[in-house]
Amino acid sequence: MEKDLSDYRKSYKKGELSKATVPKNPMELFQEWFRDVENFGSTEEPNAMTLSTIGRDSFPKSRVVLLKKITSEGFVFYTNYLSEKGSAIANNPNVCLSFFWQGSEQQAIIKGTAEKIADNLSDDYFNSRPDGSKLGAWASNQSAVIATREVLEDNLIDLENKYQHKDIPRPKHWGGYLVKPISIEFWQGRDNRLHDRIRYTLQEDFGWKIDRLAP
Repeated sequence: MEKDLSDYRKSYKKGELSKATVPKNPMELFQEWFRDVENFGSTEEPNAMTLSTIGRDSFPKSRVVLLKKITSEGFVFYTNYLSEKGSAIANNPNVCLSFFWQGSEQQAIIKGTAEKIADNLSDDYFNSRPDGSKLGAWASNQSAVIATREVLEDNLIDLENKYQHKDIPRPKHWGGYLVKPISIEFWQGRDNRLHDRIRYTLQEDFGWKIDRLAP
């Protein structure tokens, strides 16, 4: 069965991006874009991002995860360290993050290296989560093959009974990663497919080289 999508067309006219006016540090521009997306409500989950890793089978894999913190060093997200993505990062910490904010016709593409954050920082975030989410981190052996959904539901019931009226500790196999960028590309949709693309590349002196790329 075939479906022809060649007539899907969209004109991009909501903004522009100039090399002459962007800040020297890409994190400033990222925070500016993110703040605008938040304030104008152009995307329901502005912190949803595509995380791409290289698996132990040498294939790339992409999935949507949620950005939970922006720091001067980079981007923080949380997951199960024993999951497929955790295993891939342990084997190869080079990753790519991609944001697409459809309402503002913008993309940000980050290449960088992922490293685990300090245990106390993972504890702080875990303790801020609802109890159901905390128990979910224990109930799911993420990425493992399971026979039925009932396996998960039974695990959750057992954990609810175990931790009733008790503090729920963070699993040692669950925590945060910090992605430290080495390259950040900002993409602004423009008319006639002549999109604006500005790329920042980290230099040895920790400054950023700024280039305009052809669309």
